[in-house]
Amino acid sequence: MLPLEIIAVILGLICVWLTVRQHIGCWPAGLAMVSLYIVVFFRAKLYSDMLLQVVYVFLQIYGWWAWLHGGAERGGLDVSRLPWRHIPPWLLVGAAGTAALGGAMSFYTDASLPYLDAFTTVASLIAQWLMGRKVLESWLVWIMVDVVSIGMYLMKSLHLTAGLYVVFLFLATWGWCEWRCSWKDPATA
Repeated sequence: MLPLEIIAVILGLICVWLTVRQHIGCWPAGLAMVSLYIVVFFRAKLYSDMLLQVVYVFLQIYGWWAWLHGGAERGGLDVSRLPWRHIPPWLLVGAAGTAALGGAMSFYTDASLPYLDAFTTVASLIAQWLMGRKVLESWLVWIMVDVVSIGMYLMKSLHLTAGLYVVFLFLATWGWCEWRCSWKDPATA
């Protein structure tokens, strides 16, 4: 598994760095990374994370399309903000999704750390969806996912992947700052 994990880590670093820079190349790099992590997480019995990578295949394709054609007049997207009224529904989706997926993984599989794995899976889906729409707050969700994931991967002796998530944590913080600077307040525009 180590060679696959090494390649996935390198692709992950490239992907997030390109995302911070708002470069369209983040999407094909991400597509390659998630394809490799399907195998890595299956072998580690982190089934929720494995399923997440399968969903990411489709979200990578969606994000790639949205960044190119999802903006005004089917052009590129600009960074936007999540309206306050949308936060409670996203929190509810996160809590319900974590409980449902964690319960299912706990009951039906031999999953390791089913609720932690479910939380990172559900929160990552939310973050990835928001990122595909270039929503600034996606970076805050990624920061939360990164912190929890570091601990989970260390518990599973996936040291390279835990190290990757330490770097992701720094990149997500940088991403928040970069995207915040590029966000144009519609009230002042």
